[in-house]
Amino acid sequence: MNASTFASTKTGSTKISADTTSSSTMLRDAAELGGRILLSSLFVLSGLSKIGAYAATVGYMSAMGVPGALLPVVIATELLGGVAIAFGWKTRVTAFLLAGYTVLTALLFHNNFADQTQMIMFLKNVSIAGAFLLLTVNGAGRFSLDGKSR
Repeated sequence: MNASTFASTKTGSTKISADTTSSSTMLRDAAELGGRILLSSLFVLSGLSKIGAYAATVGYMSAMGVPGALLPVVIATELLGGVAIAFGWKTRVTAFLLAGYTVLTALLFHNNFADQTQMIMFLKNVSIAGAFLLLTVNGAGRFSLDGKSR
């Protein structure tokens, strides 16, 4: 192998490595965006459904020992928090607060572990809180308002 063959081989492997890194970065960016949208859609849709079934939601909250007067705060938390996560705005703080909110709702509304459905709903909430904690640590990624401000 002479010097020119070595140089072209070296350049070729660098290009492959750069292409792999580029596609890996694009996949990560797209997955972060998709994950945020999927995670936030649950909260946005839940907030909207609470508006549509306001009286029934107040009744459910009251039956669980939570004052129905808190429903506007719950709706605002779900709608504004969901939109903030989707767009990647103030993601670390929002995700941390929504993790706490999600654990709190699990403890208040899904604490009957004798009922398998309630246990699954509790675990779902805990899993969602885990996703929010990952966002708290890792941030929103490049395709976000947070990423644009760097």
